[in-house]
Amino acid sequence: MKRTHMRILLSLLCSVGVFTLSAQSRYFKESASWLQKSEACKPVLTYTEHKPVKRVTSIKDASAYQGWRMRDEGSTELLFNESLKKHPSVIVDFGEHLTGYLDFSLKLLSQQVSDAPVRIKFTFAEVPSELNTPFDPYPGGLSRAWLQDEVMTLMTVPIEASIPRRVSFRYLKIELLGASSFDFAFDKLTFRAQTSAKTAPLPLASTTDPLIRKINEVGLLTLKECMQTVYEDGPKRDRRLWIGDLYLEALANAWSYKNHDLTKRCLYLLAALANDEGLLHATVLETPTPHPQNGTHCLDYSLLYNVALLEYLKETGDKEVALDLWPVVVRQIEMALRQYSDDWIYDMQKKPIYWLVFDWKDNYDRQASMQGLTAFSLEKSYELAKMLGKEKEAGDWPRIAGQIKKAARKTFYDQKNGVIVSGPNRQVSYLSQVWMILSETLTAKEGAKAMATVLSMPDACYPGCPYAYHYVMEALLKCGMRQEARSLLTSYWGGMVNKGADTFWEVYDPNNDELSPYGFFPINSYCHAWSCTPVYFINKYPEIFQR
Repeated sequence: MKRTHMRILLSLLCSVGVFTLSAQSRYFKESASWLQKSEACKPVLTYTEHKPVKRVTSIKDASAYQGWRMRDEGSTELLFNESLKKHPSVIVDFGEHLTGYLDFSLKLLSQQVSDAPVRIKFTFAEVPSELNTPFDPYPGGLSRAWLQDEVMTLMTVPIEASIPRRVSFRYLKIELLGASSFDFAFDKLTFRAQTSAKTAPLPLASTTDPLIRKINEVGLLTLKECMQTVYEDGPKRDRRLWIGDLYLEALANAWSYKNHDLTKRCLYLLAALANDEGLLHATVLETPTPHPQNGTHCLDYSLLYNVALLEYLKETGDKEVALDLWPVVVRQIEMALRQYSDDWIYDMQKKPIYWLVFDWKDNYDRQASMQGLTAFSLEKSYELAKMLGKEKEAGDWPRIAGQIKKAARKTFYDQKNGVIVSGPNRQVSYLSQVWMILSETLTAKEGAKAMATVLSMPDACYPGCPYAYHYVMEALLKCGMRQEARSLLTSYWGGMVNKGADTFWEVYDPNNDELSPYGFFPINSYCHAWSCTPVYFINKYPEIFQR
């Protein structure tokens, strides 16, 4: 897909869809009860109060991430003891990424009386560049309103106020835009941070490498910030439940915070809001009441829902939920198989043409990946069926998975070079290999050769975001390439840490710090759910990552 077309699509997809009172699915008779069960699992958020830890200044530095870093300027006391008119532009650092609400109050510094309004601009930033890249004229493909700058006009001092908008940030820039002759300062500047994560994760082994320990710490904070009343994709922007993010967040949560009720809530919510054919929407929103984002049907995500439900059952033993949602599993398989040709090849041109996510990457051919993912989901769904005693209902799935894999080897496997190719141009990409490995279309030996080959190819289509790299990690581990997996973890997620990340980012290309699917990197999410899975790998495989 061309970049311009992608931006148009993203703009549409990330705008709030039209809500109707009939949002719940008419295909599933259980949808109303599923919505109620989702609401019953809605977590109570916990709140903590935070104060800025220091003042900082933005310094232009070509060696820093996106060209900017912060320099320590000392205590924040001057904000409370000296007139803001002396410091009309100040940046404070809260020391960590936070999500919630800013509260503040202003006080007079003398016996003067306020004789005019005070106007202050607050700009919140997850990374330093957000405070140093002009927002206007706005060139991005998503709504300008997602950018976190707020102007408040305060009619008198003293005053107590709050910014009503929920924000996600680490750095706060305060700019005085208008004041009169009287002197005033902050009396209070605090932040109410919120999350639904409560349980303290287990510590890592003492033998864990410091960088991996830091990667785990950053991954935990990323997940914590995205655990709100649903698994949010990002607390700064979108703030909604996506199936792909849910799957990865739930994996990480199972090895850390263990809030399985949140996973249960999200599984029910997505099921209740399927369309009237029973196909899941890729994303749903909670406000003003739960509703789907219309038009967001991503078949790869729909098939991953089945895998997420399987993992939930394996983690919790909760057969009641899995049996309740079993019809959703069946329907996602049925809808996906409609897109296959008579010779069991996924037809990219067969209508309706669905959006396939897999990765934020221009010019990446998704056909082979979808072929592999379908087989993967079929086999995982059959595993779920066996656990639930539903083998009869799913009886044909193993045969179909076998047919899809057989067709995949015939169509996409370049035996001479030992790699999977995709599309009319026979593209070689990381993810084409990955999904043929995870589906066991390739043997472990063939998969190891394919991964080794593609990793050494400078012109191979490599992933553009942490979501895709999660599956690269899974494939490397499945092939027994443990050292390669460890190296990828430390080079890719460790690369973000070394560039100053305190939460992991939505997109990251080590070769392009300003990469953005939306045409403007400040609109990117710098705390993003699908990036948190080092937590899963580090804790699930301690023999690889904690030694």
